[in-house]
Amino acid sequence: MSDKIINLGIQIIPKSKTLDAYTLVDKAIEIIQRSGVKHVVTPFETVMEGPQEKLMEIARNAQDAVLAAGADEVLVYYRMQIRNHEDVRIEDKIGKYTK
Repeated sequence: MSDKIINLGIQIIPKSKTLDAYTLVDKAIEIIQRSGVKHVVTPFETVMEGPQEKLMEIARNAQDAVLAAGADEVLVYYRMQIRNHEDVRIEDKIGKYTK
């Protein structure tokens, strides 16, 4: 198991005939927020920073939370940035825009 830091972007699109999609997405974001990993919520996806195995576990918990909240199904899209010999940090990419 590698402790190398990566970025994982996750977009969860819930499908429900009766429930509001934004309310369902909030359930996924709550899981990510409670995980304690560094993350950035954007209008289209949430980007997390940490070890790949941990981020994938959080992503699975987030999708399960949306289903448990009543979604009929979810579409889940992942994007990962992984470097061979160094960590990937959110700050390195967007830090100059958030100060």
